[in-house]
Amino acid sequence: MDFTFSDAEQQFRDEIRKLLADQLPADYADRAFMEEIPEEERAALATKMTKALADRKWLAMAWPGEHGGIDAGHVQQMLYKEETAYASIPGGSTMGVDWVGPAIMLFGTDEQKAKYLPNIVGGIDQWCTLYSEPGAGSDLASLQTRAVRDGDDWIINGSKIWTSGGHLSNMGWLAARTDQDAPKHRGISTFVLEMDSPGIEVRPLVNMAGEHNFNEVFFEDVRIAGENLVGVENRGWYQVATALDYERSGVAAYAGGKRNLERLVGVAKEDDSLLNNNPAARFELADRWVELQVGYNVAYRIPFLQAQGQIPNHEASVSKLYGSELTQRIARTGLHLLGMGGQVMPGSPHAKLGGAIAKTYLSSVSSTVAAGTSEVQRNIIAQRGLGLPRG
Repeated sequence: MDFTFSDAEQQFRDEIRKLLADQLPADYADRAFMEEIPEEERAALATKMTKALADRKWLAMAWPGEHGGIDAGHVQQMLYKEETAYASIPGGSTMGVDWVGPAIMLFGTDEQKAKYLPNIVGGIDQWCTLYSEPGAGSDLASLQTRAVRDGDDWIINGSKIWTSGGHLSNMGWLAARTDQDAPKHRGISTFVLEMDSPGIEVRPLVNMAGEHNFNEVFFEDVRIAGENLVGVENRGWYQVATALDYERSGVAAYAGGKRNLERLVGVAKEDDSLLNNNPAARFELADRWVELQVGYNVAYRIPFLQAQGQIPNHEASVSKLYGSELTQRIARTGLHLLGMGGQVMPGSPHAKLGGAIAKTYLSSVSSTVAAGTSEVQRNIIAQRGLGLPRG
């Protein structure tokens, strides 16, 4: 497959790079990596970046023009995700853009489209996804959070876990069970709700790297209006699956990996002792760079197939699996290169790269679990890609 970008696509890449250069300080990505940006500055930059993207209709570029997008093709979407991931932009990508909006466009009423889509396109609302539960992660159809009719309203009870950004979101996208007697895939419905609704409690989950992104969310007799149901009652499982089937090249993992490899190579060039003390790290860096180029080929193939009208289902799982495991290998190579100083967390004068590699290594542990475990991805590849029977 020829991964040659058209003149228009290359011009678009250049436009993204220029926007990023205009909106962000030149040292933003490295300062963010080293956690040297105060929260106030980060928040201000996120607001500024989101507005700049929204003004160009790039936040929801894949959406149809009638809903505020620019009907961007899959390759164009991929270039956007690659460049913004490489720059580690604050703000920008949102769950509202990636699957809430598409679900409302496909299954919502005209009133719901008019109410929610403009605020997603404009970067006004912050959405979180309320899917996973303590007993329903990879097997999402086993979820037990209930939505029960009460007159014209719905009453929600249950809990969710691993809710990314739940503490920062004003809107939630909920999957809940609305028919307790139906087969598990047929009794789920999807809802929109405001995260400050009475009865919702958000509790932080701090990971072993000391970062707070995940949350537990508890629902106790949360009352929402009947009009918050999106789509057909009890058909939520199929709507969730459809809304997730958009551009999924996984290129962001490779763009972030490229930035981290460049940082490691730069440190090795500046400090000869690192490779002198551990000559094998030179070969590890070379191996990771070769693997990174393989990963880019895997990621690029997906939007090129989509541009030809094909549906790269198992190919997306290949990219996710390879990218998440490569993320871990790059972090591990960083520890090998930096030695004991690479294991020191931020705040110590002995920490290499400000302790960022130590935190990256700890954070990378979850990369093969989040957004679909490696086991799930391998099953998809085996069944849909290789045609093997279910185990």
